[in-house]
Order: sequence, then C-alpha cells, then structure tokens
Amino acid sequence: MLEFQQRATPEDLKIVASIERKRQIEEARKLRIFNPRVRKIGIDKEFLDKQVEEKKQQREWERTKECQLDEALIRSNEHAVHLERRQEEERRRINKEVESYRQVHQRAEDRRDYDLYDPEALKKSLPARVDDNGDDPSLGAASAQKFEGEDRNLAERLKAQREQMRWWIQRQKEEREAAEKARRDAEDAYQEVVLSRDKRAMTLTRMEEECRRRLNEATATFNRALAEEQQHRRHCEAVQDEEDKKAEIYNHVTGDFLTEAREQAESTRGPCKPLADRYKGMTADELKVFRDAQLQQMEEIHKIKLEEKRINEDWDHLMDSHLQTAYSYECELNQRKSELNKKIAEENLRLAEQQKQHQEYLNRIVYKTQPTAAFYEQFNKGTR
Repeated sequence: MLEFQQRATPEDLKIVASIERKRQIEEARKLRIFNPRVRKIGIDKEFLDKQVEEKKQQREWERTKECQLDEALIRSNEHAVHLERRQEEERRRINKEVESYRQVHQRAEDRRDYDLYDPEALKKSLPARVDDNGDDPSLGAASAQKFEGEDRNLAERLKAQREQMRWWIQRQKEEREAAEKARRDAEDAYQEVVLSRDKRAMTLTRMEEECRRRLNEATATFNRALAEEQQHRRHCEAVQDEEDKKAEIYNHVTGDFLTEAREQAESTRGPCKPLADRYKGMTADELKVFRDAQLQQMEEIHKIKLEEKRINEDWDHLMDSHLQTAYSYECELNQRKSELNKKIAEENLRLAEQQKQHQEYLNRIVYKTQPTAAFYEQFNKGTR
C-alpha cells in the first residue's frame, strides 16, 4: 500500500494561523469574561498596574531631568556672574588708567584755549583804563572805555544834578498848586450852578404841588356830583324794580297757571294730546274711564293667571307619570343586572375549577421530570 506524504500549502498555513489566532483570542476572552473580578470591576488590573508603574518611571525620569537642568542652570548662572564680575573689574581698571593718563598728560593748563575759561583770569588781568585824561597808552581811538558821566568831576556833576532836581521839584510843586487852585475855583462855580438849579427846582416843585392840589379839589367836586347822580339813578331803578315785581306777582296770581284753567292745556294737535307743561290733571269723568279700564285689565290678568295655573298642574301630572315610569324601568334594570352578576359569578366558578384541573394535570403529568445538574452544566461553556 502506498503512503503519500501530506504537505501543507501556504493557504493551509494561513487558515491554520487564522484558526490558532482566533482560538487564542477566544481563550483570552474567556479569561476576561469568566473572571468574576474583571467582569464585575470592568477593568484590567494588570494593565492598570503596568500603566501606574510606567507613570512612576516617567515622573522619576522627569524629576531627574529637571534636577540636571537646574544644576546646569545654576552652573551657567555662576559662570555668567563670574564673567560679569571680570568684565566689571576690567572696565574699572581701564577707566582708572584713562583717568591717570588724563591727569598726567592732558591737564587743563596745557591747553591752548585755557585762557578763555581760566577761573583766575580776572585776578590776572589788568583794569580797562588807568587814566581818564587820555594819557593811558592802552586806550585807543576806538577802545570805547570812557563814556559820558564817567569822569573825575563826579562831585560837581552830582551837585549840579541835585540843583537841577530841586528846581524841577519846585516847578512841579508850583504847577500842582496852580492846578489845585483852578480845580477849587471850578468846584465853587459848579456849586453855585447846582444851588441855583436846586432853587429853580424847588420853585417848580411848589408850583406843581399847587397845581396838583387844585386839580384834586376839582376832581373831588366832580366825583361828589357824579356819586349823587348815581345814587339818584339807583333809587329810581329800585323804585321801578319794586313796581315791576308787584306787577309780576299780580300777573302770576291772576294768571291761568295758578288758577288751573283747563283751557291753557289745550293743544292744536287734538283733545287727547294736551300740553304737558300746562296740564293740571284729569277730570272726574276721565278718572272714571281710567279706573274702569284698570278693573278690566285686572280681570284679564286674573284669567291669565288661572290659565297658567291649570297648565302648570297639567305639567305636574305629566312629570309625575314620567317619574313613575322611570322608577319602574330602573327597578327592572336593577333586577336584570343582579341576574347577570349571578350568571357571571357562576361562570367564574366554573372557569376556576377548569383552571385548577388543568394545573393539576400539568403538575402530575407534564412537569413530572425534574432537571438534573447536567442540564445546567451545558450552559456557559463558550463566550458566544
């Protein structure tokens, strides 16, 4: 019998690898699903512990790196401070050398223009002139060192100036006195003019007051005459008014309104339409006709009430009959309802008995066999 060696093809290897991968995934899934801790908590504790450890290592590495950076920064700062200190010392040394060189080789006294800003120049210089008579050889034609008033005759010149000032003051005093006298004369003249004007004004005032007094007297006389005339006119008007009132009272007393004349209420529209503002009431005949009409209306109203009473009684009888009919119908309905309830109760008892018999049949025959442990063990074997 020939034996053939079986060789796996690449497709078979792929299928086997796929099956093996699925089997491994299924086993890992079983471990997760059938592990109560993982299933209830819902997390992978090992993976979380691994993450915690990695985070600790990361923090430790970061802390170490920060320490290294801090140390490097401190070293850099120290080096920078050292370099800055050296630069400052070098700058100070250079400035000191420059200052010493200036003090030795660049003094102010050695400059060409030192005489322009020499602080001792005034002490070293000569005066502008020595003599005012022109014997000073340092003064030339255009030296401009001698001016008017700058001479040796200062005392005589000051005395002459004082005399001239005194004469000017005396002259000003005389002019001021003359001006004051002229002012006083002008004031006196003005006072005289004012006094004359005041006298004239007083005279005119007295004349005006006299005219006003006479005018007031004339006005008072005219007012008295006018008042007497008005009083006489009012008296005449009062007398006339009194006579008019008496005439009006007489006319009212003797007029148709108070005498109640029936003719005054007659109207042009007919005898049955008198004037309302002049109507004084009905006569005895008119009152009798009116009362007869009222009695007739009362009889008609009584008849109407009797008819309404009869109709209401008929309606009451009809309502009573309807109520009796409704009561009898309600009694019949209640009787039918009680019979129906009785039938329903009997039907419920019959159905309960049938259900009880059916339950006994299920318990004795259908559900007689109880499931064993093997029945429950066949479940929960896979993850699907």
